[in-house]
This record gives sequence, structure tokens and C-alpha cells, in this order.
Amino acid sequence: MSTFVVFDLEFTSWSGSLEQDWSEPGQLREIVQIGALRISTGNSADDHSVVEEYEALVRPVVNPRLSPFFTGLTGIDQETVDREGVAPAEALSDFLAFCRGQSVLSYGNDMVVLGENVGWARARGEEIKNGFLSAGFLNIRPWLNTIAPITASANSGRLWEALGLPKPVAGREHSALFDCYSIAAAIRHLCAGGAALPEGCL
Repeated sequence: MSTFVVFDLEFTSWSGSLEQDWSEPGQLREIVQIGALRISTGNSADDHSVVEEYEALVRPVVNPRLSPFFTGLTGIDQETVDREGVAPAEALSDFLAFCRGQSVLSYGNDMVVLGENVGWARARGEEIKNGFLSAGFLNIRPWLNTIAPITASANSGRLWEALGLPKPVAGREHSALFDCYSIAAAIRHLCAGGAALPEGCL
């Protein structure tokens, strides 16, 4: 069975950080949540069923205290991260293992943020047990926005809504796993309509 991965990240943010590209002193895009789905290509273009989920909470190191802005945006609170979060090196190693040998798709350049976090962990002397070279990362936002221009202003968690689709699962936008289901619903819908995923996805 042929599969690919869709993933999404939530990372530390503050009011205005997106507009300022995280340029204020001490502001880093430290991953707090990773969500991913392994999706089957199936025997027909409209299959694309979810065969496996991956989700992890991560404890940020440089800014261990979450901003009120981040908590309001994502619904992820400090107590939950302190209780359930794992060390960055552990989460990154596990996630890259999940991606091994797969095409790995994101709606935006989340692979850049992933790379930043791998670099910071290694600079701290932490071991990342798996690398990028065994997976093919691709930003599918340009493809998706070109085929369905109505999605151009939509974030990953609102793709289903922009396309007039049923809500894919319970949850809310800016939750990494929910956003993955939203991306997957958009892919399934567009492929069912005859679109082919970009070359190199599978």
C-alpha cells in the first residue's frame, strides 16, 4: 500500500510575531505541537484515507512559558504542556521516524520550522536519531491555492470550510492534528475532482 504523510506544527508565538516574522529579541519558533497523518493513496484517485495518526506535545526550551496569545490561539495551556510535553529531541526523533521513506506534505513551509528546531536541539548537544534525508518534504500550498483559488486566504485549519466541505473531525483550527485533517479533506476533495498531486508527492 502506497502512503504519504501530511503534517502541521504549532509553535511559540506572541501578539504580532507573525507580522514581524518573529524578529523581536528572544522570539523563536519553538515547536509545541506536532500533528501528522499517514494517508493511503488507495486504488483510486479519490481514496486518500487516513491509516495512522501521530501527535506530540513538546516542551519549549528557550521560552518554556507559553504566551497568553499562543494559548488563546491554540487552546494549548501551560499545565498541559508541562504535564504531557516531551523533550524536543525525543519528539523530533519520533516524528522523523514516522516520516521515514515517505513524501511529507505541509500547507506552508513547516519543514523550515522543523529544520530550525532540529538545528537548535543539535546545537544544545541533543541527539536527533533520524534525519531529513529519508523523507521528501514539500509545501503543497501553491498547488492547492492554484487549483482552488478560493483557499488562497485560508489557513490550514479552515481549508475544509473554504471548500464548503463537512467539518472533518471534532476540534478546532490551530490544533495541529485538526489542521492535518483539514488539509487531508482538501486533498481528498480536489483529487476526487480530477486533480493530481504535484510530481514528487508519491
